[in-house]
Amino acid sequence: MVIPVHDVNPARRTPFVTYALIGANVLVFLATPGVAASVWGESSLAQLCHLQAFLDQWAAVPREMIHDQTPTVVPTGDVGVGPQGPGCVVGPPDYDKSPPLSVFTAMFLHGSWLHLLGNMLFLLIFGNNIEDRLGHVRYLLFYVACGYAAAYAFALVNATSGDPLIGASGAIAGVLGAYLVLYPKARVWVLVPFLIFLPLRLPAWLVLGFWFVLQAVYSSGAGVSEAGTVAYVAHVVGFVAGMLLAWPLRPGTPPPPEPRGLLWGRQARPRQTWRPR
Repeated sequence: MVIPVHDVNPARRTPFVTYALIGANVLVFLATPGVAASVWGESSLAQLCHLQAFLDQWAAVPREMIHDQTPTVVPTGDVGVGPQGPGCVVGPPDYDKSPPLSVFTAMFLHGSWLHLLGNMLFLLIFGNNIEDRLGHVRYLLFYVACGYAAAYAFALVNATSGDPLIGASGAIAGVLGAYLVLYPKARVWVLVPFLIFLPLRLPAWLVLGFWFVLQAVYSSGAGVSEAGTVAYVAHVVGFVAGMLLAWPLRPGTPPPPEPRGLLWGRQARPRQTWRPR
């Protein structure tokens, strides 16, 4: 998998919504119980019970989404001792959970620093141009719509699953799909792991197309273990949803500046052909 670090595609306006989404995701992650454990690799039973209760309240659960029903017994966040030893206490929920609303809140939850930083990197690099093209309000609606499409597609495929679905990947996949449609020829600086991280400047259609193919292959079960916890189906559907929503805007989208020079090395630095308006 290549790691994008920068695209040669300047935006005309400040991407306030993209920055706000990144900030909100980081703040929610820091407020998530057990976040320190994800850094040090250790967690106590109390932290795990608290995290499980937190996710049951705010994460999207496919079984709840499809049947629009919530469980009558959930983890309370407390630790107790039963016949088999210490464990998490369960009981009736003290909150009213809306499965459709949980899809929205789940978009701001992440399971680890790696999960969070990977998503935010892609959003930072590709989100600014999509926000620039759609405008702030339409971009936010677009982001949420792709997230909902991705989450419900995953829920339909896993209708009996009680595992929490979290992360902004589905919504960000929609941003990537829109970028592929609107700016396929934009150049993207990436790091390719080949003994060392080799910097290359590649066209967006190659970088994002390769990413999409990988998600599609993984969603079929090829190349991943049964214990995998990544919702690849959500990535695929979010990407396609972004492409479809952005397609009507393709004819009126100005092309990105065309960099000159080789696709690698110091000579690949583009000449500035864009002027702010």
